[in-house]
Amino acid sequence: MSDSDISGDITAARAKAETLIEALPYLRRYAGRTFVVKYGGHAMGDEGAAMEFASDVVLLKAVGINPVVVHGGGPQIGAMLKRLGVESTFVDGLRVTDKATAEIAEMVLSGAINKQLVGWIARAGGKALGLSGKDGGLVTATKVERTYKDPDSLIEQALDLGFVGEPARVDTAVIETAIAAGMIPVVAPIGAGEDGHTYNINADTMAGALAGALGAARLFLLTDVPGVLDKGGNLLTDLTPADIAGLQTDGTISGGMIPKLETCTTAVEAGCDAAVVLDGRVPHAMLLEFFTARGAGTLIRRNS
Repeated sequence: MSDSDISGDITAARAKAETLIEALPYLRRYAGRTFVVKYGGHAMGDEGAAMEFASDVVLLKAVGINPVVVHGGGPQIGAMLKRLGVESTFVDGLRVTDKATAEIAEMVLSGAINKQLVGWIARAGGKALGLSGKDGGLVTATKVERTYKDPDSLIEQALDLGFVGEPARVDTAVIETAIAAGMIPVVAPIGAGEDGHTYNINADTMAGALAGALGAARLFLLTDVPGVLDKGGNLLTDLTPADIAGLQTDGTISGGMIPKLETCTTAVEAGCDAAVVLDGRVPHAMLLEFFTARGAGTLIRRNS
């Protein structure tokens, strides 16, 4: 080995050591705390990215942090509905979930996707437990009520989305039991209502509800964008609920980012220390956000 090779190895080793030293204060501060991670989007369709995500989750568990993963699966549900010949109806851009669609959604979310993610974590060296909101009474759901404006009369009309729900009550006992047993809970966004019906729940909403109920140190929403951007396309690194309200009023944030930030606001107001919107396409984005001073997304706290 040449002197230049040795020098290069030493430089690389020093960089790794400096990274560990930078991470040490965060490891101390959050040992024993819970992180809730909503996983979905681009990374779910890429096995390499999925394995990187699983490795990151296992690393968090190994250093004393308790990750709880909540996953989505809209594209996979759509593909299965098409394969089975079940027609989807959309009203005002939202899928109407009838009984047949709800059964298929539960099969895909609680079955195929959930167990695949459990398997990835196992391959990365962790122990995961697949759950849905129905297990152990984790999430009691209520039917989502929405309205839309009739294009002809311009009158607000009730919109029946079928078996689409939202968390009404969260009992974290089954999550806490899994964590105490050294497991990584992997939660499908399905819940049971007091009416006996099964409801499909938006994964972001599910993750936010769990983060608030668990008093999590962080809620991570992995998306397909770098975070919240200003009108010039620059990343906004720190926001409060008041900032978010102002950005919505002036049109800086719109579309799908609005419900994501509403979820973050609800979570931090319910007891989560902070929520982060970040780009799940970036390798190890979650670790970069948390274990380095520079961060990698948009952090939302109750106070600046």
